Amino acid sequence: MRMDMTNHSSTMEFILVGFSDYPDLKTLLFLVFSVIYLVTMVGNLGLVVLIYMEHRLHTPMYIFLSNLALMDTCCSCAITPKMLENFFSEDRRISFYECMAQSYFLCFAETADCFLLSAMAYDRYVAICNPLQYHTMMSKKLSIQMSVGTFIASNLHSMILIGCLSRLTFCKSIRIDHFFCDVLPLYKLSCTDTFINELMIYIFSMPIQVFTITTVLVSYFCILFTIFKMKTRDGRRKAFSTCASHFLSVSIFYICIIMDSRPLEEGNKDLSVAVFYTIIIPLINPFIYSLRNKEVVIAIKKVINTYNTFKKSSSSTSH
Repeated sequence: MRMDMTNHSSTMEFILVGFSDYPDLKTLLFLVFSVIYLVTMVGNLGLVVLIYMEHRLHTPMYIFLSNLALMDTCCSCAITPKMLENFFSEDRRISFYECMAQSYFLCFAETADCFLLSAMAYDRYVAICNPLQYHTMMSKKLSIQMSVGTFIASNLHSMILIGCLSRLTFCKSIRIDHFFCDVLPLYKLSCTDTFINELMIYIFSMPIQVFTITTVLVSYFCILFTIFKMKTRDGRRKAFSTCASHFLSVSIFYICIIMDSRPLEEGNKDLSVAVFYTIIIPLINPFIYSLRNKEVVIAIKKVINTYNTFKKSSSSTSH
């Protein structure tokens, strides 16, 4: 059945198959993903608040980190609530507009993550390879401009892809073999030619991935080259610790992106990979940057000590 755009966008619904193949595990999965969602929100938003409150963390690296935490929050909010709802929903339906909104925010967050991680790699490159010129090459103003540029570019990229997606009509089926509205499963359901959509992905998405991955690889090649040239062990250890958290985070992210970037004609994506980059990565990023970062740990201890002092003074006043 073919329908015009108005009728299409107002009445079409999809069914998110998700984890319906595991009905015996739905309660356990609901509890696990609920805890993950709660910890993700507290961890990422807590990191944003910590960076905002602690003036010592108002540096380019932490400006990028706070924006990364916001994007991880956006990604988790776009995916997890609907997934949790569907564990106990009989029909697991999602409207056309909800589906497009979910795809938009996920695309926006993933694109921003790519740019932010590459910006953080460049920041580490400047800090280790050109430490004397750091404040001129990577100023606070420049980091804010790069962050704003990241959000603008991510928004434009997402609007183009979702705009192309909204032109499709879906008549083959309404069952999406995924736990969220992803592009490839939607292409499989389309009865409209998806050539334009695939072309837009190759024109816009592929250059973004190539540019950001290249920036990260070149930055870390220069960083490693500089580290191995250092004569003292303490200098090498300090340089490694400076970029270890970011290197671990960016490695996990891009491994998942590469595993997920299969040719369009191959169809559905692996659910385990999708779970990892949409749910697990936003969960672990705050802990990677907090537990392995001395400045963040000091800031956390400072907040805890301030809270304990306030609590003691309040209790003594009441007595």
